[in-house]
Amino acid sequence: MNELLVLDRAATAAALDPRRLMAAVADALVAVARGTASAPPRTAAFAPGGLLGAMPGYVPGLGLAAKLVSVFADPEHAGRSSHRGIVALFDPEDGRPLAVMDAEPVTAWRTAAAATHSALALARPGRVVVVGTGAQARAQVCLLAALRPADPVTVAGRDRAAARTLAGLHPAGSAADSIESAVREAATVYCCTGATRPVLRRAWLAPGAHVSSVGGSHGPELDEDTVRDATLFAEWPGAAATPPPSGAHELQGLPHGQAVRLLGSVLCGKAPGRTSTDQLTVFKSTGHAALDVAAAHVVHSTLGGPRPDTPHR
Repeated sequence: MNELLVLDRAATAAALDPRRLMAAVADALVAVARGTASAPPRTAAFAPGGLLGAMPGYVPGLGLAAKLVSVFADPEHAGRSSHRGIVALFDPEDGRPLAVMDAEPVTAWRTAAAATHSALALARPGRVVVVGTGAQARAQVCLLAALRPADPVTVAGRDRAAARTLAGLHPAGSAADSIESAVREAATVYCCTGATRPVLRRAWLAPGAHVSSVGGSHGPELDEDTVRDATLFAEWPGAAATPPPSGAHELQGLPHGQAVRLLGSVLCGKAPGRTSTDQLTVFKSTGHAALDVAAAHVVHSTLGGPRPDTPHR
């Protein structure tokens, strides 16, 4: 245990190199789709104010890790939730603990990376909107700024002052007057909220829009009409097959015949993505332990840990 790295939030965030994170998350998504990753459905213990989830996972070439994360309402920000905890990384060969790191930046940035991959694979060109002003929206805006700083991004939220502040983190960022006005003109919508009821309406979405919905731990971000009309994508089959907190609120009880495709299958060319310009596509993220493994691997290897050969698409 003498070589165990213990990293606080700042050190963890600083080691999450955006481009290496994108590559590792893509490998993790593909491993999930191919069935080579090992990760049981998330379990949770419920307290009066929130839940504590446990998420162990193994991804060949990336490692073995487990996350303990609490999801509680943020008393200082109505309608938002916090995701706090730790991620422990282990040596997959002998089981030695290698590092313990802050789960908040790991969760926020790996989620943003998965959402970004869905947009890169599925969205048509056009206006990009981020809905939300909390920690997950911040990670999404910062990742887009790091990857494509010249591409404009519009931030929309209930608090326009907070939206302006967040938009200022992107070189080409701007704030919208309202969520509805922003979404009506968007080709890509990143929905990053702590919603307990839908914040997007089908009637607002333009033909051919793509939605990456990553919030909704406590309830649905998307309305039933959006889900009904969309071609659906997720990180893993359990997003629709298991109930919350492991599965997605929006994907429960889908009509017979409405399938959910795996994003990793699209990334590796095994499944189709967008098939027409006016098709509504939705990526519904629930979070997955394989993505935590990917992010923990990036943190550890950035700080000088071993870098196992990664499998490829």
